[in-house]
Amino acid sequence: MTVILLRHGRSTANTAHTLAGRAEGVDLDEHGLAQAAGVVDRLAGLPVEALVRSPLLRCARTLEPLAAALGLTPQVEDRLAEVDYGDWTGRGIGELVSEPLWAVVQQQPSAAVFPGGESLAAVQTRAVAAVRQHDARLSGAAGRDVLWVACTHGDVIKSVLADALGTHLDSFQRIVADPASMSVVRYTPHRPFVVHINHTGPALAGALSRPPQAPPAPDGDAVVGGGAG
Repeated sequence: MTVILLRHGRSTANTAHTLAGRAEGVDLDEHGLAQAAGVVDRLAGLPVEALVRSPLLRCARTLEPLAAALGLTPQVEDRLAEVDYGDWTGRGIGELVSEPLWAVVQQQPSAAVFPGGESLAAVQTRAVAAVRQHDARLSGAAGRDVLWVACTHGDVIKSVLADALGTHLDSFQRIVADPASMSVVRYTPHRPFVVHINHTGPALAGALSRPPQAPPAPDGDAVVGGGAG
C-alpha cells in the first residue's frame, strides 16, 4: 500500500505567522486555493483510489478539487487533526520563540507537552496508528495494492515520516513538509519505504514510476533490501 501524505495548502494563519492549531475557521488564502487546484494536475495519471483527511477546514478545502476530479468522497479521520497546541493556539510565532518550551519543541520534541494541549509523542502515536490502520483497511478490502491520499498537517506528516524512516521523534524537526507538499510512503509486510519527502514539483507520477519492492530472501550471509534506486 502506498500513501501520499499531502499537507494542506497555504493558510491565512501561515501568512499571518500564527499558530493555527485547531482554531475554527482557518481557511486557505488565495495562494493556498491555487495550490489546492494544482493538486489535480500534480496527481494526474496516478490511480488514487481513496481520500482521507483531517477534520479541519484547511484540509477540506485542499482536497475539494481533487475529490471532485476523482469522484471520491474524503473520509474524515480525527486522528489526522492538527496538533492540539492548547494555550499556544492562535499566538504569534514571533512571540512563542521566547517561551522556554520552544527550545524543547525544537531540540527534544519527544518531551514537549503543550500547556492545555497534547504532547508531540501522542501526536505521533495517533497519526501513525491512523495511517497504518487505513492502509490495512484499504488493502484488505481491495485484496491488492492501493494508492491513497491522506491530507493533514505539517507536524503530523513529519511525525509519520519519522516513524517510517525508523528515526527517533527527536529528529523529526530535520524533516520538511511545506504547504501543499506531498510525501510518499509505501508500507510492506517487511518495513515502510519512504519514496519521497516534501515533493512540491508539478507532477508526482515520475517519483512513483518505480515503487520499491519487498526485499528478496537472504542470499549467503547478506540480506539486501529493496529500493527505488
